[in-house]
Amino acid sequence: MPADALSSALLPAGLHDVLPSEAAHEAAAVERLLAEFAAHGYRRVDPPLVEFEENLLSGAGAAMAKQTFRLMDPHSQRMMAVRADITPQIARIATTRLKNEARPVRLCYAGQVLRVKGSQLRPERQFTQVGVELIGPLEPDADAEVVLLAVQALAAVGVPHLSVDLCVPTMVSRICRGLGQSEDDTRRLRAALDRKDAAGVAAVGGPAAALLGTLMGASGPADRAMAALASLPLPEGAEKDRRRLTDTLALLRVAAPGLTVTIDLVEHRGFEYQTGLSFTLFSREAGELGQGGRYRAGVQGDDTGEPATGFTLYMDNVLRAVPAASAPKRVYVPHGTGWAAAGTLRAEGWVTVAGLAPAADPVAEAKRLHCGHRLTDGVVQPVE
Repeated sequence: MPADALSSALLPAGLHDVLPSEAAHEAAAVERLLAEFAAHGYRRVDPPLVEFEENLLSGAGAAMAKQTFRLMDPHSQRMMAVRADITPQIARIATTRLKNEARPVRLCYAGQVLRVKGSQLRPERQFTQVGVELIGPLEPDADAEVVLLAVQALAAVGVPHLSVDLCVPTMVSRICRGLGQSEDDTRRLRAALDRKDAAGVAAVGGPAAALLGTLMGASGPADRAMAALASLPLPEGAEKDRRRLTDTLALLRVAAPGLTVTIDLVEHRGFEYQTGLSFTLFSREAGELGQGGRYRAGVQGDDTGEPATGFTLYMDNVLRAVPAASAPKRVYVPHGTGWAAAGTLRAEGWVTVAGLAPAADPVAEAKRLHCGHRLTDGVVQPVE
């Protein structure tokens, strides 16, 4: 390839072209996921790629400020931002455009996001998010619904070996506050817990450190973690987190007894705007597939916002775990074939590729156009 052609094909780090087979794979998976959401009463919305900065980065969106591209709108002379996450947009729609809708409001979406930088595990900066938001209810049944829907939808597109990791990112701060831990010690405890550093937790000292060290060691399979959690004296503020986790896990066990569930009792990273029970979805083949959990839907995103829960799936990772569909049956239709004849083939399930000029060797032309079959004398024949 000439040097100038190579130069024009270069893209910024974390961005890439999605070629035909990959694009078809993603489109099929996205539509199957959305169909599963729709079957459970979730209605699709499609927010814009760019919004005014103050709207996109308020409330829950503030957590994505460092990952967001900004630009000046030449029309309004106001700063705009390219979405790095779709969840805050759905929350905005639910609490403004749909504020008079009967609750709960069930919404779903699919769209591209752009981030300032990727991570070691996920270097992509532009990718497709697909997800749902359930706005209004506080009941544990709502938490269980979104977890079960995520698992069922992923299974429907062919993701094998699914597991769910539950966490309550508010529990640590409520324990520290309830046991009188200072703000400085709370920050040190949080940093040590993020590193899973038991010695660092113990070094801080105090009743919260001892309790959190026990919780960190108990994290793992759900039954073991919940047995440890049930035996511990928690301050009143953290007790509601324990009840929510207990109730939701019981609902999951009844609805999906075979589902692999783990619990991290001290996890916080990646759940900065979550206000309650949260979760991560995994597969053995592709690692992390998405995240979800409770938050407050509102312009300010504080305790006055509307209760909500939902999840987001990252399609770049999901597709690594989904087997590609078999290639469609392509038939080469020679130049001069009537439009109606080709339409009949399409109605029978064929993908027709029309010749735009006479071909001296129809077999070679069919192969050149990636067709496994060709139409000859009104009959579809395989290309040898």
